[in-house]
Amino acid sequence: MFWQATHRRYPEYRVGARDMLTAAAGIAAWGLMTGVAMVTAGLSQLEAILMTFIVFAGSAQLTAVPMIAAGAPLWVIVVAAFCVNLRFVVFSAHLQPYLAHLPRWQRVVTGYVTGDLSYVFFARRYPRPGRDDDERARQHAYLMGNCALNYLSWMGASVLGILLSHVIPIEWGLGFAGILALVGLTCSLATSPLRVVAAGVSGTAAVVAWALPLKLNVLVAIVCAVAMCLLLEHTPLRRHEQGGHA
Repeated sequence: MFWQATHRRYPEYRVGARDMLTAAAGIAAWGLMTGVAMVTAGLSQLEAILMTFIVFAGSAQLTAVPMIAAGAPLWVIVVAAFCVNLRFVVFSAHLQPYLAHLPRWQRVVTGYVTGDLSYVFFARRYPRPGRDDDERARQHAYLMGNCALNYLSWMGASVLGILLSHVIPIEWGLGFAGILALVGLTCSLATSPLRVVAAGVSGTAAVVAWALPLKLNVLVAIVCAVAMCLLLEHTPLRRHEQGGHA
């Protein structure tokens, strides 16, 4: 998808890759840490590599791996990974007007390779869908250039972490590097008061419920944040603010 010559002929493809370059080091650190974590948790190198290429979702992998190591039921692992990745439903809904003109297989592949930061960069650069085929093609080229560097940074570092998992010491602090990448991503997405509240509630709930088995504090954090946001969305003040901006 992102290696097609039809995308690379647009300058927007290179601009997208250049924008992602500013975050590539953080993505690579997160991928390296995830690769090490999968093997350390008990997966074989082959299983870890297959999970990396099939799932391609760092947060879901880091959520599922400790549960797998703890012997959690399959349904708990699936539900936890599903909940962690629910944000991509929102991403897809937002990107639908930009990509609706593409064949289904291209939409599927684009959805697979589009990560959190790629979506953030794209949404910031293009607040509205293109008005004609050429403009939409340029927007798609930007997204694919961005996704290309994101994909290569993640996959390369993750596979390296898997292969070197037995020689990379935990004292290197790779987990902290991954946490920093996630904190940076969270801060970049906290662009409204409601999103700030969601981040605060989920973080607080995750810490309070830390002692729960099977990493269920992740599910608790998600449920609390969603419930709080739904409650705030239906308050009279929130409806009044939305009406004032209409």
